[in-house]
Amino acid sequence: MAAESTPLALPVLPLDDEVVLPGMVVPLDLSDSEVRAAVEAAQAAARDEPGKPKVLLVPRVDGTYAGTGVLGTVEQVGRLADGDPGALIRGRGRVRIGAGTTGPGAALWVEGTRIDESVPEPLPGHVTELVKEYKALATAWLRKRGAWQVVDRVQAIDDVSALADNSGYSPFLTTDQKVALLETTDPVARLKLATQQLRDHLAEQDVAETIAKDVQEGVDKQQREFLLRRQLEAVRKELRELNGDQEGEESDDYRARVEAADLPEKVREAALKEVDKLERSSDQSPEGSWIRTWLDTVLDMPWNERTEDSYDIRGAQQVLDAEHAGLQDVKERITEYLAVRKRRSDRGLGVVGGRRGGAVLALVGPPGVGKTSLGESVAHAMGRKFVRVALGGVRDEAEIRGHRRTYVGALPGRIVRAIKEAGSMNPVVLLDEIDKVGSDFRGDPAAALLEVLDPAQNHTFRDHYLEVELDLSDVVFLATANVLEAIPEALLDRMELVRLDGYTEDEKIVIARDHLLPRQLERAGLQPDEVTIEEGALRRLAGEYTREAGVRNLERSVARLLRKVAAQHELGERELPFTVSEGDLRGLIGRPHHVPESAQEPAERRTAVPGVATGLAVTGAGGDVLYVEASLADPETGAAGLTLTGQLGDVMKESAQIALSFLRSHGAELELPVGDLKDRGVHIHFPAGAVPKDGPSAGITMTTALASLLSGRLVRTDVAMTGEVSLTGRVLPIGGVKQKLLAAHRAGITTVIIPKRNEPDLDDVPAQVLEKLDVHAVTDVRQVLELALSPATNGAAPEVPVAA
Repeated sequence: MAAESTPLALPVLPLDDEVVLPGMVVPLDLSDSEVRAAVEAAQAAARDEPGKPKVLLVPRVDGTYAGTGVLGTVEQVGRLADGDPGALIRGRGRVRIGAGTTGPGAALWVEGTRIDESVPEPLPGHVTELVKEYKALATAWLRKRGAWQVVDRVQAIDDVSALADNSGYSPFLTTDQKVALLETTDPVARLKLATQQLRDHLAEQDVAETIAKDVQEGVDKQQREFLLRRQLEAVRKELRELNGDQEGEESDDYRARVEAADLPEKVREAALKEVDKLERSSDQSPEGSWIRTWLDTVLDMPWNERTEDSYDIRGAQQVLDAEHAGLQDVKERITEYLAVRKRRSDRGLGVVGGRRGGAVLALVGPPGVGKTSLGESVAHAMGRKFVRVALGGVRDEAEIRGHRRTYVGALPGRIVRAIKEAGSMNPVVLLDEIDKVGSDFRGDPAAALLEVLDPAQNHTFRDHYLEVELDLSDVVFLATANVLEAIPEALLDRMELVRLDGYTEDEKIVIARDHLLPRQLERAGLQPDEVTIEEGALRRLAGEYTREAGVRNLERSVARLLRKVAAQHELGERELPFTVSEGDLRGLIGRPHHVPESAQEPAERRTAVPGVATGLAVTGAGGDVLYVEASLADPETGAAGLTLTGQLGDVMKESAQIALSFLRSHGAELELPVGDLKDRGVHIHFPAGAVPKDGPSAGITMTTALASLLSGRLVRTDVAMTGEVSLTGRVLPIGGVKQKLLAAHRAGITTVIIPKRNEPDLDDVPAQVLEKLDVHAVTDVRQVLELALSPATNGAAPEVPVAA
């Protein structure tokens, strides 16, 4: 610790917010009354004592004196550089301030004790390292300031106390930090404090220099970029003037394009906000390219473009009739829609409550009946643009509502792209294969279509990419589907359902003659007068070579026929013109694939043995005939019970159990040997075993097959049936009557049995089909057996097929 010496009486020279450490030489202004009084008092006292006048330099912070001062000697009194009177004072050592005392002059005198600040020699190792560190830090700071002479003076100081007090010259130290150095009497501790203060300042200075460097680099880069942009604009301006191109500047100016475009008010506001962002961003910013793409999309949208509807109702009806045969339900619906639009327009009711008079139709039917091509015909009849949106296999919800603009490569949804492609706000949009839409972790597109296809909501449709309202209320949406059950119920509720159940044979002939044949003649490179197909040949193609609800396979058969004729002509085997008759078909395209049961020999028919009945079913491809085969197992080798085969669903299996139970309980009154049903196994099989089958409508068919098996009476070849059976023998209603009757007509069936409660459905069946069918509406299964089973042979025992 530092030792204290003899007390001294000294005049106080206060320093406001300043600190002088031992070893420092400072000039003081004598114009200050307190400074002048202290110096004069020191001079008066020095007359009686040898040496220079002495004063006590005491820092005064906020009016409070420090407890430690510095003994100072007045080296010289004269004038300062500005001409004011001044004194040069050197700090000599620390003094601990004691009580007040008296002395000459007007100054304040106090007693003080000199503090001994010597450090014993030799210096300890840690103190030597501390001295080196301080000198290194001080040298680094002084070199940054260019004070090379001061560096040499600092390096020459070896005394620990003097080296620590030398930091009093540092301009970066605050008054509090200097007071702390003054009041630290231990030289080693004071040097540690000075080293830490200098180290902290250098660290702050490094950070400040780094920040200043970064800021300067950024400013330089911005200035350079600004200069280059100005130069680039000048070059472009000169090039436009040389080339005479005045439109280039306008095309690059998005603000001018937005203001010149005919946009709705809210869309204009959103576009101008994006233009403001674009003007603030740089070309290197990725956000700039996203904004440009968004603006291009918005400007390309036909916000106020609409085509005028054709209100020639008769003309529209003629267009639909000319381009499509049959499909009266759809044609009537479009005609009704146009008629209502015309009346609304005539009475000034084009827009009511912000909504226009759009339409949403769901065309449901088997493949090949013309659902997709019907959309184009509707657009043609209405005088509107047509856009097709394929939804088959779509699993991403963003395909409908668009991607958020935060994603790279974001695009608007298919609905917005369809409107943009059409170039008008009221096109006919065909949503093809809406029943094939899937869902996974990316969302459910069918749920996204709920707003699009809701007339109460779609006038404010908001795409995730555009983020502005889009009015879809004037769009005519036509959705196509093969399977009605695959469409979500909520989505189906928003659409008006129109069923297309397939074509009759006469309609197919008209379609083939008026549409398919001219198109395939052109594709085969043949003139209309070179090849002619007789109506009998077309009828046989539709009835025996193809059996479908639509006309796709019929068109393929016509195309194959014409290709065969064209190839034979090129090989020199046939001369043109040529007329294809019914007898030429087998030689040109081979044997028929579908021969009606009624046209086969009696021994070849499916119902030529007891236990086989003909039913009717509905599949995704339309209606079809369905055969049911039944047999009894040998009582010695087969186990009792019911065996069902043919990939049957649960409902159809239950229908088989019901049929068997009915015959067991009512077999006696039907005069059937029901004892065989108790002791022998019953096997019911549905051919086409690879095709899944389900539903209750085969109930009376299975009952008839089992009754035929037990009675030995054959089921009539020309009879087909459909209906659900109950345990009491009631025949209950089923669905798909129209499709089933069309299938029976195609298969050559002449008598059809349906439930009595399905009789109103016959209104949907074409008249030409009903004329060729003998339809019986029944309420009890006993009526079915009377109609379907052939009369029993007198005296002949029933011949029951036995399964091995």
